[in-house]
Amino acid sequence: MSPNAIKVTDGLQKAGYEAYLVGGCVRDSLLGLSPKDFDVATNATPEQIKATFRNCRLIGRRFRLAHVLFGREIIEVATFRGHHDEASSEDKKGKQSSDGQLLRDNVYGNIQEDAQRRDFNINAMYYNPSTQEVTDFAGGIDALKSGEFALIGDAETRYREDPVRMLRAIRFSAKLNMRIEPSAADAIHSLNHLLSNIPPARLFEEVLKLFLAGKAVKTYELLQTYGLFGVLFPQLQPLLQDSNSKETLFLENVLENTDKRINNDQRVTPAFIYAAFLWYPLEERTDQIIQEAGLSRYDAFMMAQGEVLHRQVQRIMIPKRFSTVIRDIWILQQRLPRRFGKRAYQALAHPKFRAGYDFLLMRGEVEGGELLELGQWWTKFQHAAPSVQKTMLSSLRHDGPKKHKRRRPKRAVSKNND
Repeated sequence: MSPNAIKVTDGLQKAGYEAYLVGGCVRDSLLGLSPKDFDVATNATPEQIKATFRNCRLIGRRFRLAHVLFGREIIEVATFRGHHDEASSEDKKGKQSSDGQLLRDNVYGNIQEDAQRRDFNINAMYYNPSTQEVTDFAGGIDALKSGEFALIGDAETRYREDPVRMLRAIRFSAKLNMRIEPSAADAIHSLNHLLSNIPPARLFEEVLKLFLAGKAVKTYELLQTYGLFGVLFPQLQPLLQDSNSKETLFLENVLENTDKRINNDQRVTPAFIYAAFLWYPLEERTDQIIQEAGLSRYDAFMMAQGEVLHRQVQRIMIPKRFSTVIRDIWILQQRLPRRFGKRAYQALAHPKFRAGYDFLLMRGEVEGGELLELGQWWTKFQHAAPSVQKTMLSSLRHDGPKKHKRRRPKRAVSKNND
């Protein structure tokens, strides 16, 4: 366990409060995995937590939480949640929508109530570092042994309270290689549309967890099985009906590459994944604009970028630091085929050349033909000596289409010169 997480539980216990490590860090430790995030549950209120630690800040309105900061590591501390009743749903501490979604959840209770409020039985285990004991309120240990986890309580009610729990079910199933209990699994099919009620900013973080955990391929398959992928990426889903289409093969190729890089401790940027998810919707919209407005392909392509990104952020927010890189990757797909003169050197010097080049290679693997040859050319060119690069560019000029020189009209001869 994280030494800093244990410092937090010790500090709260010395201040007279109950405090436990809870959720994923306990679950992963019991499975022999290395926990990455450490959460603490306590009967101290957020204000009492802040008073206990100088390096603490309070965040959130929907869920009031405390973050205790240790350099770059953040230990998240939550007060035990209580049950919502008719009175609390009307006051400022608790509020639900007409769909049953919790809009505010600052109703506090004891550890038993907190366990009942947690989503899945594998996340309702509490570890006390001072006694080294695990308290299991919902049969989480048995679930880990059986390989099947379940929601705590009625599946429809719990998904309606927080539709993101459907995505969490998919993530845990893929990450832990566990089955979703049948009633919890069946409810996803009928309630997947509720994800559209979740704020786009919150979905961005959840989608990153889905695809950047080293299990992107399995996650994608489960999202499709339960009808959730189309809710997240409505522009791409209609293009994935054929399992052998270039769109499907390209997506699977990108996800396999993402898993490989993450499992080899290599860096992956969310911009690359979003650029891949939205590439074929971008091409489709570009063709539509050309037909509708008669614009050049370049102008239509630039216009389509804005439209496709705008539609996507209505469902999943994409921060500007990533949307800018997405555009760079897309624009490089237009620039990399243009290699004459200084253009090849300018493209090679582009800050996002590597991402654009990798993107081109993946497209070439799927589409083949000239695109594959272009990727091979850039593979050779970027590693070649300057003299070889000049030869390659010279060959392009000789092999390219011949340009016929325009003849200048003969100048009229003045009669006065005779």
